[in-house]
Amino acid sequence: MEVPRPPPALGGGCRRVLTALLLLVSTVDGAGTGRTEAATLSATKIPVSPDCGKPQQLNRIVGGQDSTDAEWPWVVSIQKNGTHHCAGSLLTNRWVVTAAHCFKGNLNKPSLFSVLLGAWQLENPGPRSQEFSERILPICLPDSSVHFPPNTDCWIAGWGSIREGAPLPHPQILQKLKVPIIHSDICSRLYWRGSGQETITEDMLCAGYLEGQRDACLGDSGGPLMCQVDGAWLLAGIISWGEGCAERNRPGVYTSLPAHRSWVERVVQGVQLRGRSPGTGARGEWLPGRRALLGRGHRGRRQLPGCK
Repeated sequence: MEVPRPPPALGGGCRRVLTALLLLVSTVDGAGTGRTEAATLSATKIPVSPDCGKPQQLNRIVGGQDSTDAEWPWVVSIQKNGTHHCAGSLLTNRWVVTAAHCFKGNLNKPSLFSVLLGAWQLENPGPRSQEFSERILPICLPDSSVHFPPNTDCWIAGWGSIREGAPLPHPQILQKLKVPIIHSDICSRLYWRGSGQETITEDMLCAGYLEGQRDACLGDSGGPLMCQVDGAWLLAGIISWGEGCAERNRPGVYTSLPAHRSWVERVVQGVQLRGRSPGTGARGEWLPGRRALLGRGHRGRRQLPGCK
């Protein structure tokens, strides 16, 4: 997965748009799509969700960049006028979290957007159920016991470009990539703009490879940064921005979910939190993912006007 991302504007409103989260409340029909509305709407009482963060089918293509069907059952395609636009993560049977910049200029036009659940190949989504299934499950949020220290291996997934200017080819299979967490001090130096202005803020995480070549890309924005703790996948961050796709010393920048956890809990009814089991240590038990991909996912690194 490769993702061109715009650096946030210094001191301006553009950075706030790029790094903010957007929650969508969705009513899903039998085809697995749903009309979306902004998170200012209140959710109705919902039934108990299945256990979060645990795919029902655990097969993997080890070493490949294609994911397998139902490997990431919480990853959704947010479509604009029927075409993939951004990704998101399912939190409950009514709520999806994504990047706010995916809706820049269109927040008052919800009819343009739909949410495709349970997809693997975008061009062959197949029949989908309205209810939870092995292909449609929520991801967990990390509780306060979980930290994501540098060098933690996490994963991203999306249907974004495989490199700048190269859309994901037919049949558009969901891509996956292992990315290690990068120390915030290192990332801050790499994106330093001078004049005492911090580009990497406390609500951001950096992950990826300093040598480049593996990354998220255009169309991956809003998708999950996922880390496995005690056998469950937790949503550590949201694909947000960067400079170019997989460029040297330009790792991916993600909105940190722990930094916004309290807000999400207040808004979303039924979201599930998970943490470390007793005895696994101060930072939980980190289970490494599979082999990294050679491609990149399209994160929220789109070149937005005025975001230079």
